[in-house]
Amino acid sequence: MTDRSDTDLKLRAGLPDDLRFLVEKYPRSDWSVHDNIGGMAGFWLQRHGMFREVGAMLTTGIADYREGRKSASDFAQWFAPRLNFFLGNLDGHHNVEDQHYFPAFAKAEARLKRGFDILDRDHHQIHEALGLNAETANFFLRTLRESEDRQRFAADAYADANQSLVAMLARHLDDEEDLIIPLILDRGDAVLEPH
Repeated sequence: MTDRSDTDLKLRAGLPDDLRFLVEKYPRSDWSVHDNIGGMAGFWLQRHGMFREVGAMLTTGIADYREGRKSASDFAQWFAPRLNFFLGNLDGHHNVEDQHYFPAFAKAEARLKRGFDILDRDHHQIHEALGLNAETANFFLRTLRESEDRQRFAADAYADANQSLVAMLARHLDDEEDLIIPLILDRGDAVLEPH
């Protein structure tokens, strides 16, 4: 049986050691002062920061509702557009990465191809979690006119789905950054130009 603890998104604690050669050369602590942090690398980090921020907002929002700090109608009005934004942007971001960026990066540095394959598999796991997240969110929103018990059950189901998605996303974003940002720092934005 194969040990997948270094590649499975739900099990791993970071990228496998053989894929960390560039992040060891360019540790996170040095990224902000590197000459190549502008452009694509900066954009990438901003997008990921936005996903982390909206994920945290959704987590806090459902907690506020569950703990009575927001009414059902106020929560629904606040929640639906943020969830749609989060899910839609994540899906679009992953599609662009899978179709364009990951192949270009893997071509630029063949030693990282396995890492991009791992990230691509992550996207499939995250996509399944996005589906579950949307399903539990829609169920929860439908219950907002029903009994409190039904609402609480649905809110708990959504909170669990959201927690799982946000945890997977956090691991994935960190690992993706550890693969991509050092590559861009090493080669500059030219890493995305056709070779």
